[in-house]
Amino acid sequence: MSAHAQAPAPLTARRSEKLSGRIRVPGDKSISHRAMILGLLTVGETRVEGLLEGEDVLRTADAARALGAMVERTGPGSWRVRGVGIGGLVEPRDVLDFGNAGTGSRLMMGVVAGHPVTATFDGDASLRKRPMRRILDPLVRMGAEIVSEAEGGRCPLTIRGARETIPITYETPVPSAQIKSAVLLAGLNAPGTTTVIEREASRDHTERMLRHFGAEVAVEPAGEHGRRVTLVGQPELRPAVVVVPADPSSAAFPLVAALIAPDSDLVLEGVMINPLRSGLLTTLVEMGADITFLDRREEGGEEVADLRIRAGALRGVDVPAARAPSMIDEYPVLAVAAAFASGDTRMRGLHELRVKESDRLAAVAAGLAAAGVDSTIEADDLIVHGTGGRVRGGGTAATHLDHRIAMAFLVMGLATEKPMKVDDGTMIATSFPTFVPLMRGLGADIA
Repeated sequence: MSAHAQAPAPLTARRSEKLSGRIRVPGDKSISHRAMILGLLTVGETRVEGLLEGEDVLRTADAARALGAMVERTGPGSWRVRGVGIGGLVEPRDVLDFGNAGTGSRLMMGVVAGHPVTATFDGDASLRKRPMRRILDPLVRMGAEIVSEAEGGRCPLTIRGARETIPITYETPVPSAQIKSAVLLAGLNAPGTTTVIEREASRDHTERMLRHFGAEVAVEPAGEHGRRVTLVGQPELRPAVVVVPADPSSAAFPLVAALIAPDSDLVLEGVMINPLRSGLLTTLVEMGADITFLDRREEGGEEVADLRIRAGALRGVDVPAARAPSMIDEYPVLAVAAAFASGDTRMRGLHELRVKESDRLAAVAAGLAAAGVDSTIEADDLIVHGTGGRVRGGGTAATHLDHRIAMAFLVMGLATEKPMKVDDGTMIATSFPTFVPLMRGLGADIA
């Protein structure tokens, strides 16, 4: 039974002294989704090690199967994908149900749009609320047809892919790796070159992995913070081995827990430190966090390092809007760190948080209030008024089916004076199925 069909399972976190140990959090979700998708689009066998076996990624694996790939698990985190190649997709017999997987669904819409097949995309109540129009608009320009859609361009929606995909030059309306990736994945089956221009650079995992599989991708600066990404269409992708690095978005939770729980000393192994994903690390270091980068190296085309984290005092900072794309999923847990800091932390330009799994901006503010922490929302800025280290706690955070809200407020409860409760923890399985046992193994009191 999927997480969104289960009865709610509340969880409570209590003040915990000294989190310690050495752990590796699950594989990166963004890389895991893309490994399945590029495995589908490659003729031959792709091997994936360290795959995140959360529900979101497993839905992408199911969709790859439905579109013609042979996908099998060969051991914990080890998978094989025998793909059908670009142009070789089969039409799925059933609806592609992506559950809660926003990334998987949007990237696969790009894949389907570039092929002459018709597929219906659907998901859980949370996914059905999330806007898809800005993904669909460029795909229609490339020759895809939206056969049906729920109000406002939402799921369930049916896409009829292009008979002959049109290469386009597209400037994204907002910094979004999902829009960029959908266009590039559709462009794989287009003759000529497909170009995406971003005014602010977003995550570049798709570009890196396309190169890893043998595609020709050029990246050039565009403006002060932007990039121009050009893909040569109809390449012959080569099967590759993908070693999935540890997910920085998942690592954020034990990392912040170790910063705020007294006397903690923790090592997180093999965490991806791609500059377009490390905004949280940059911000925490500015706040005075004791984080040491050990053994920097490359795995699967991505830079990784072991991180040593020790508890200590934090101070409030001003987080620029330009940093948002590199830490968009980490704001809930950053708000928790900010609650324990001295002074105010202002996080600027968080409009994108209003259209994630929940309205994360409102959910974070409500959770902080439940813990006795004051915050202010001014337009798209969140200002957390730090307590200097003493947070009362004692409330219940409403998660709104959002895994990152659930984990953030459980982390908070490990350092509050009174326990913190979340109304439901079932959906944590979408991105970090081992979160509770892993945290307990470090000394966290979560039940």
